[in-house]
Amino acid sequence: MRLVFAGTPETALPSLRTLIDSPRHEVVAVVTRPDAQSGRGRKVHPSPVAALAEEAGIEVLRPQKAGDPAFLDQLRALEPDCCPVVAYGALLPQPALDVPRLGWINLHFSILPAWRGAAPVQHAILHGDEITGASTFQIVKELDAGPVYGVVTEEIRASDTSGALLERLSVSGAGLLAATLDGVEDGTLEARPQPADGVTVAPKISVGDAQVDWGKPAMHVDRLIRASTPSPGAWSEFRGQRVKLGPVRTAASGEPLAPGQIAATKTEVLVGTATGAVALGEVQPQGKRLMEAVEWARGVRPESKETFK
Repeated sequence: MRLVFAGTPETALPSLRTLIDSPRHEVVAVVTRPDAQSGRGRKVHPSPVAALAEEAGIEVLRPQKAGDPAFLDQLRALEPDCCPVVAYGALLPQPALDVPRLGWINLHFSILPAWRGAAPVQHAILHGDEITGASTFQIVKELDAGPVYGVVTEEIRASDTSGALLERLSVSGAGLLAATLDGVEDGTLEARPQPADGVTVAPKISVGDAQVDWGKPAMHVDRLIRASTPSPGAWSEFRGQRVKLGPVRTAASGEPLAPGQIAATKTEVLVGTATGAVALGEVQPQGKRLMEAVEWARGVRPESKETFK
């Protein structure tokens, strides 16, 4: 089939590579978000999908909006049979959805209808799910509500961050997307409507959402930090400045600590929660590099009963 692939971040790269290498399909163009500033120098860079497509000699379309008339004309001229989508990052209006004869097929990183929305992996970790996965479905106007073609599942490990889990899902999901497109081309795969029960929503986790509430149980603190790693990054305030926090571990029993109270030794930094202390892993003080918590504590020397806010 003639494919126009839509995607933007690194998460989409395994799928794009798989489809470029497929003997059954031809990726004639990619659609991605416009080039954006990134890095310390705030230089303008192409998206990861755009960079890979250009390396492969594939045409790149960067519409400001997917409903722009000029973009729709370009899309129609390409005459795609189908448009696979992985983390494109923008809404697709009906005129765009109407262009490919077999529609737009999205790879979404949850077992639908669970966790529809922008941050399914983060919410699966945050809410303590034991199993998640990826689904391919036909895009319709309602958010992530189209009929499902196929699903793969993945166990959520106790140490998983959203970044680590998403990396695994992006690889297994690439295989699912390729198999889905094969089945759609053959006419052997039929999409099935999502059940009405079990719908949950996964909105984007903001920087404000990622502030650690030390008055919550240790299990919640652990899940929030892992769900927010690497983005947007969990954080807390110390002496009026933000400190980014990497994954923590449950601490061995010791002296009771009030929520947010810090106790530093030569080998670990403990912080109290509602149900017991956790040991900090890596931290990143505002404007400084990532470091081990014990190194940070040696520099700031937390006072007795000093707390994170």
